[in-house]
Amino acid sequence: RPGPSPHGTVQFHDVGFRYPTADATDGSAHTPKPALARMSFTARPGELLIVTGPSGAGKSTVSKLLLRFYDPDSGTVTLDGVPLHQLPLNRLRERVTLLPQETLILHDTIRENIACGRPGASDHEIVEAARAADADTFINALPDGYETEIDPNSARLSGGQLQRLAIARAMLRDAPVLVLDEPTTGLDALAARRIVKPLRRLMRGRTTIMITHDLNLAPDADRILVLDGGRIVETGRHEELLTRVGGAYSRLHRSQNNAVMDTGELRLPLSDDGRPLFRDEVWLPGGDPRW
Repeated sequence: RPGPSPHGTVQFHDVGFRYPTADATDGSAHTPKPALARMSFTARPGELLIVTGPSGAGKSTVSKLLLRFYDPDSGTVTLDGVPLHQLPLNRLRERVTLLPQETLILHDTIRENIACGRPGASDHEIVEAARAADADTFINALPDGYETEIDPNSARLSGGQLQRLAIARAMLRDAPVLVLDEPTTGLDALAARRIVKPLRRLMRGRTTIMITHDLNLAPDADRILVLDGGRIVETGRHEELLTRVGGAYSRLHRSQNNAVMDTGELRLPLSDDGRPLFRDEVWLPGGDPRW
């Protein structure tokens, strides 16, 4: 498939936002603290922008405003120069794809779970998307292949396999802007590494905004925004931010104490034939993993 269109520039300009809350039970009005305060940044096509920070810093609010779950109280969020509130929601959904922290699973076949990324896609396109997401091998190892029925409570697939289905769905959707919300949360180290190569394919040529507290992928970011209290307190590349002794990013880095951090997960080597270095997990009837 051809890559996404070159459009997809996202801009936050002086954005402020507070989550709406009900009045207090004693009748007095309760004014919440700002979730974002005067936030400005630009993310461009082909760029990986990582948004990180401590819990409650405002990371997830960035994605919620970009997807128009909420509108900002002040400032503007634009896509290719157009304020989001001027875009019909269906048009916005065509241009921005979200990979949520928990993969949305339909009570349907694996084929339909991938195809919902772009209704009307051909079988060939569905299989190609699954191959690009490194999902085709484990799908074909299932008794009914692409016709295998799954549901939100299914234990047939592992967390990493479900994430690769979500990546296949996003591949099929082919939107120019990609929002990754904590893509490795809930995955063990091996499963997290297995999604690196398909994530790398998915991000290619797109505007990618990754919301994460896990800094494993940070070395390959074109830019990192460090949030605290709803504000950008640091911005720069991984190597640059680490040199700022006592800075917010270096403190986050030390607190994770992650030996994998400096290897650059998106630069993990591939085998000579271009295949992942990790073999796919095959789940046989009954849910027993075999390697």
